[in-house]
Amino acid sequence: MAKKGRYCSFCGKQESQDLILIEGLDACICTNCIEKAGEILQHIKIEELTRQNQQVAEFHLDKKPKDIKAFLDQYVIGQEEAKKVLSVAVYNHYKRIDYYTTRTDDDVEIDKSNIILIGETGTGKTLLAKTIAQLIDVPFCIADATVFTQAGYVGEDVESILSRLLQAADYNVAKAERGIVFIDEIDKVARAVDNPSITRDVSGEGVQQALLKLLEGSIVNVPPEGGRKHPEQKFIQVDTRNILFIAGGAFDGIERKIANRLNTSIIGYKKESKKINKDNLLEHVSAQDLKTFGLIPELCGRFPVITHLNPLDKDALKRILLQPKNALLKQYTKLLELDKVNLKFEDNAIDYIVEKAVELKLGARGLRAIIEKIMTDIMFDAKPAKNKTLSITLDYVTKKCEQVFV
Repeated sequence: MAKKGRYCSFCGKQESQDLILIEGLDACICTNCIEKAGEILQHIKIEELTRQNQQVAEFHLDKKPKDIKAFLDQYVIGQEEAKKVLSVAVYNHYKRIDYYTTRTDDDVEIDKSNIILIGETGTGKTLLAKTIAQLIDVPFCIADATVFTQAGYVGEDVESILSRLLQAADYNVAKAERGIVFIDEIDKVARAVDNPSITRDVSGEGVQQALLKLLEGSIVNVPPEGGRKHPEQKFIQVDTRNILFIAGGAFDGIERKIANRLNTSIIGYKKESKKINKDNLLEHVSAQDLKTFGLIPELCGRFPVITHLNPLDKDALKRILLQPKNALLKQYTKLLELDKVNLKFEDNAIDYIVEKAVELKLGARGLRAIIEKIMTDIMFDAKPAKNKTLSITLDYVTKKCEQVFV
């Protein structure tokens, strides 16, 4: 039974069934005041981190486009055109930051070059962005565009992208303001038809409109812990002028838009389309095709650099299995090596895995799914043994794949 006459020494409220008091030596405090005190301490901590980290060492990118591409070659197989375009765009972006840091005149204004990557699933869009950020050593975050809604509706506001970037930078605002943001599934916020909506499109055109202020470069009030905005919540101001935005999407069906624009078709050629590569129409993608697909013109204009990723053929998939630093077979070989087991894949088994991945049409992700299925039982039963060699044969791979991938 609660004692009568006890009050919270902070807010003055009397103890009741709904309000619990915690008693000290000479005072009491209620649970409501404890929660508010915790919130205040959290805000103080964030403000202190922000204040301490405002000053950072001057950033200078000493890598040339060829150096950037050479680094990408170690992790990403193929996609030569995309790697070249991305290397030049990233180099120019950070050279632009250096220019604004050291310039003595205002004669030339250099615009930011945000990038959009178009390609099928599993072709390496996210890997390219992550590898670039790894080389440059700047804060990096990945945002999924499918969860965003227009402000005021259920879902995430687009400002939560910058919350994640701040967290990746340990709330160092100056460091976050030269980071890289990868917006995945950007094609999922396209409007259904190439006409301005006369009604609310809260998860499509509305999100595109909300993204504009981030992409063009402005000072944005960011909730430090993410989530919805509230009037009583303290914000951190982030300047997005020097943040590089890279967007990626599969844009399923955009080939038909490209074909229509080029006066050809996916099935056959017309007289005017002799020089068009029908097997990979993405080579000819332009901002006009993105607009026709459903991106608003303003958003297309803020992604001036557009490049495509080619579908992965058998040769590329096999090289992905064997060559990069993060090659799948290298990863599993190292894992079993830690258990003193030498793992070997027979050549015909590797060829079968590649052919099955081509059938699945999931790109490099298809390779991972197949390898996981093959290796699960092996790694479950693996026992440390000195100089033990384990060979993966074609019969074993075929048996495992036929159980799942019919």
